[in-house]
Amino acid sequence: MPKAIVISPGEDYHTLHLKDVPLPRPGPHELLLKIVAAALNHRDLYIRQNLYPAISFESPLLADACATVCSHPNQASQPQQFAISTRVLINPGSGWLDNPEGPEEAYTVHGGTSTSPLGMLQEYVAVPATEVESAPDHLSDAEAAALPLAGLTAWRALSTKSGNAKAGRNILVTGIGGGVALMVLLFGVAKGCNVYVTSSSTEKIERAKSLGAKDGVLYTDEARWPKALRQLLPQDRPFLDAVIDGAGGDIVNSTWKLLKLGGVIVSYGITSMTPPALPMQAVMKNIELKGSTMGSRREFGEMVRFVGEHEIRPIVGRVVAGIDNLRGIDGLFDDLNEGKQFGKLVVGMENHDRGAPIEPKL
Repeated sequence: MPKAIVISPGEDYHTLHLKDVPLPRPGPHELLLKIVAAALNHRDLYIRQNLYPAISFESPLLADACATVCSHPNQASQPQQFAISTRVLINPGSGWLDNPEGPEEAYTVHGGTSTSPLGMLQEYVAVPATEVESAPDHLSDAEAAALPLAGLTAWRALSTKSGNAKAGRNILVTGIGGGVALMVLLFGVAKGCNVYVTSSSTEKIERAKSLGAKDGVLYTDEARWPKALRQLLPQDRPFLDAVIDGAGGDIVNSTWKLLKLGGVIVSYGITSMTPPALPMQAVMKNIELKGSTMGSRREFGEMVRFVGEHEIRPIVGRVVAGIDNLRGIDGLFDDLNEGKQFGKLVVGMENHDRGAPIEPKL
């Protein structure tokens, strides 16, 4: 029988549990997909830490996957837009079609919650054909699996919400190393933005510069990093146009002086667990603080096409092999918890991948 990974209840940290599941039976307008690689996000760690709403012990974990199209049990019902063996990416959420302001329905992210039965840490899934996009040919399986949630979140934050995804604009991306931050960097560079980064690691800043970042500063010196960043900005545009942030906390206080009049801070997460405050100085400067989460089905398609057109490669930090490799998968969660990663953490379902090295089973 096919395998899936769910969580079993634990006191402070839910454990991974491998179980047998029936092969999905796709409906008339659905695809039967074989998952070839799946990727972790911070929400998966929060689910295991019991810090996420509507946790399910039945729904498989993970929202991100690269999959291949299988034969439909009923040949006449095989959707024609995707040939058998086509590699596809699955929209990581549902309930949001194309409204630029927000979801038309109750929106849900796949993986690990009772709001969606679908999760990607399993061998087969059945999904509506309208919810998938062909994976760009230049990507390995692991790179493709790394794209959906981080790419969608980054695309909406930068392209839709910031209003500054334009050549020559100065964009600050905080906390470089995580999947979303890296995708914002890659999208910004592809659009001709001057992208600056913050990190707690000099090594991560140097790696970001190798990917096209103009420069970066260490945020560990909270009092000095904004001044250090100001010195890096170009003389003909000595201010930030937008900040894309996933940490929250003191980000507004740290950046309002650097932002132009009417500058934008887009917040796509609060990993610090402290919501950002909006001081009166920022209000008087007309700074906009915008929340952004995930994105619509339309934005998902736009993002995947942009990645294909510009041959952007999501950064993969580490890949472990095998859905039955619970020890190795636990190690990926440890990396996420300790902030060790630079790029996405991926589970290769089998011991092969188109172009990305996979660690052997432990």
